[in-house]
Amino acid sequence: MTQKEFIPVSMAVLTVSDSRSLAQDKSGDLLQKRLVDAGHVLHDRQLVPDDIYQIRAVISQWVADAKCQVVIVTGGTGVTGRDGTPEAVSVLFDKTLDGVGELFRSLSYAQIGSSTIQSRAVAGVANGTFVFSLPGSSGACALAWDKIISLQMDFRTKPCNFVELMPRLLEK
Repeated sequence: MTQKEFIPVSMAVLTVSDSRSLAQDKSGDLLQKRLVDAGHVLHDRQLVPDDIYQIRAVISQWVADAKCQVVIVTGGTGVTGRDGTPEAVSVLFDKTLDGVGELFRSLSYAQIGSSTIQSRAVAGVANGTFVFSLPGSSGACALAWDKIISLQMDFRTKPCNFVELMPRLLEK
């Protein structure tokens, strides 16, 4: 049986924070390092404040760019007044991937117990681009990358993965 070859994917990383700069962005650094170390391509990386319109503007540019295949957003998934990332990204989805948030919270429960219910991690497909919205902590980003995203963004993952679906995401 032939082994599938790895297919690099072009990914963008967006950090949502009112208190961090790119120089202090441990979660964005972690995601960038993990995706590059895995053999993927960093399409772009930005940081915006907790403002749903600025979040949407950046993500909309990326999902409109056929060269960007995946967007990973970190931050703004909590329940405080300024946390609006799920609301910013969800309206852009053509398809919602409920299982990503469900699996994330299930895995997170093993690490942080019932506090995982405070996470509103979401994912979906927007204009043929996978969009993942994760909590802002580096621990949450590591968990999501290591246990969910990296596996689904690896063409060799069996029995199936998101990479093999990419050519068909824009079918009508």
